[in-house]
Amino acid sequence: MKINELISNFEIFTTNEEKELLEKISEPVWYNSFNERDQFILQSLIRKSLITRINVKNNTYVCRNNPEV
Repeated sequence: MKINELISNFEIFTTNEEKELLEKISEPVWYNSFNERDQFILQSLIRKSLITRINVKNNTYVCRNNPEV
């Protein structure tokens, strides 16, 4: 039996703060435009693979991995 057959609905746990911040990001956003608290939350979203960090010419941007969710 495959793991996909056992798990019908797979969700990654997110806090309310993470959900709110994730909803705000619909396109690539400059990482430094967020305050320190939001940057900390972004780090946890990056670890959970819900956000991707993109480096372009010494500028760091963040964007959602799956905008349909």
